[in-house]
Amino acid sequence: MGKSITYKILEEHLVEGELKEGEEIGIKVDQTLTQDSTGTMVYLQLEAMGIDSIKTDLSVAYIDHNTLQAGFENADDHEFIKSVAAKYGIIFSKSGNGICHQLHLENFGKPGGTLLGSDSHTPTNGGLGMLAIGAGGLDVAVAMASGKYWLKVPKVVNINLKGKLNPWVSAKDIILYILKKLSVKGGVGKIIEYSGDGLKYLSVTDRATITNMGAELGATTSVFPSDEETYRYLKSQGREEDWMELKADDDAKYDEVIDIDLSEITPQVAKPHSPDNVESVENIKDLKIDQVAIGSCTNSSYTDLMKVASILKGKKVHPDVSLCISPGSSRILKMLADNGALAHMIEAGARILECSCGPCIGMGQAPKTDGISVRTFNRNFYGRSGTKSAKVYLVSPETAAASAIKGYLTNPRNLGDDVKINVPEKFDLNDNLFIYPPKDRDKVEVKMGPNIKPFPLNSKLKDTIEGKILLKVDDNITTDHIMPSNAKLLPYRSNIPYLSKFCFSTVDSDFWKRCEKNNGGFIIGGENYGQGSSREHAALVPLYLGIKAVIAKSFARIHKANLINAGILPLEFIDNNDYELVDFEDELQIDNLCQLLVEGKNITVLNKTKGKTFKVRFVGSKRDIDILIKGGYLNYVKSRLGG
Repeated sequence: MGKSITYKILEEHLVEGELKEGEEIGIKVDQTLTQDSTGTMVYLQLEAMGIDSIKTDLSVAYIDHNTLQAGFENADDHEFIKSVAAKYGIIFSKSGNGICHQLHLENFGKPGGTLLGSDSHTPTNGGLGMLAIGAGGLDVAVAMASGKYWLKVPKVVNINLKGKLNPWVSAKDIILYILKKLSVKGGVGKIIEYSGDGLKYLSVTDRATITNMGAELGATTSVFPSDEETYRYLKSQGREEDWMELKADDDAKYDEVIDIDLSEITPQVAKPHSPDNVESVENIKDLKIDQVAIGSCTNSSYTDLMKVASILKGKKVHPDVSLCISPGSSRILKMLADNGALAHMIEAGARILECSCGPCIGMGQAPKTDGISVRTFNRNFYGRSGTKSAKVYLVSPETAAASAIKGYLTNPRNLGDDVKINVPEKFDLNDNLFIYPPKDRDKVEVKMGPNIKPFPLNSKLKDTIEGKILLKVDDNITTDHIMPSNAKLLPYRSNIPYLSKFCFSTVDSDFWKRCEKNNGGFIIGGENYGQGSSREHAALVPLYLGIKAVIAKSFARIHKANLINAGILPLEFIDNNDYELVDFEDELQIDNLCQLLVEGKNITVLNKTKGKTFKVRFVGSKRDIDILIKGGYLNYVKSRLGG
């Protein structure tokens, strides 16, 4: 039986375990990336491990999230990250250089390699044929320290792309169409591997758009073959020596095969407040809009923005619309300036933002009260834009530009002939915004500002835990719900005590007060608890507030791993009907916990308030259990390193 791309890469990088679905394996990590929203915590954790140098082939620390410097906090965090990067041999990308995933695609990603990133959209580099996985910050810190990462071998789903896209339909429409078909839970426990004749019509940046939003499917990662188009892209970036051919065997085995005819896809839109709430643009009539935002790690490539510039050329942004555009990298911005495309955007009435994540994470450009915002981003969760009452619609760059001109959500097909873009054979190559590690790293002094506080550490797991249910939530709770990320809070990503006062603030503003009053307790969740961003703050802040366990119907992959890393028990209802039998402020107790975990037995929870019991289970590996019993991953790693 032949091998998939996924199994070829995993086999090449396997260092521990058996390559069999559901088994836990350790793999060699070639590269890591961090961004500044998660990076400060990652490097505090790396420092705590007491190593001299990183074990990966290459690691990069990007500054792309917290670039607004309204106070000293962000600048101090950046200086800390810069100094730690110099100390351990990590490349540092300065503010303004661009978005981590676009920059990594341009400068460092390699077909056939492994990449672990402290950002859920790390799978973007799967567009190059790389096995790129998003993870919690502590997992990335351990990968830098050890060169290894542990995961359960997922199922592999093949999406076979047939045919050719019609005019005005692009890669964003493909992934929105897939999200409509599979849902935000459809990729959980799976790696999505793309193939088919339709690939020859998709550029590397098209493919990266698709793998980027594989995160919204809940997938572990997504990957494309490395072919002639991959070679062309790498050559354009001056990196043809990094190319290797990589494709699945003709008789490769997959757990599932999904056929998609590209010619059947029309311009798509994800309606509020979920990326899978998708329908055709043509079905939405008379939706007046207030804002259009173009960019993000999903749609800020040279090709995307050249299409936007072509649509805007000689036109005018509607008087009632604010259009903002953020290029994905300084290289792209320079090329847009040199070829005149930037002038077309500005003449049309667009606002040009810094090369950063910006509005995608609520860092500026929050819509007005009850505003309708059309965005080329990857997430439209409630409140993520920075305005709770706003409604965010996700679309392609073509749909966004057309809508900005018309003032209503507009099918780009109404503009006439499709735009054609000539992609240069050679991109302008400039690395002036990268800082490479010095040779004399032993002389580097780590600089730590007053806003940076120690990260919380858990203690060893107790055999009996008890407390009240301090919050009960529905399905698809996101990490944005758990720990909001916006321009007001992002400067405090290294200050867990301050952030704790905003935990679950979009759901219940008094949550943190109840935690303090009751010395912590339990959270009850529905399906897919913790979907969305990889931010480990959504586990570290509940840890600081004394949360002992989260009992849910099911968990999103990264957040579950982050809970385990923090030493918080992620427990699942055996009978989901029991979810209805527990209520806010019921008092729970679990006995014989450590023994039951080690023996792999179901766990009985006593609802002391109602005088009833129900069963839960822990789904994880022996290693996960060891981590929980030690009180979290850092305690576990230090014990193994002799610390």
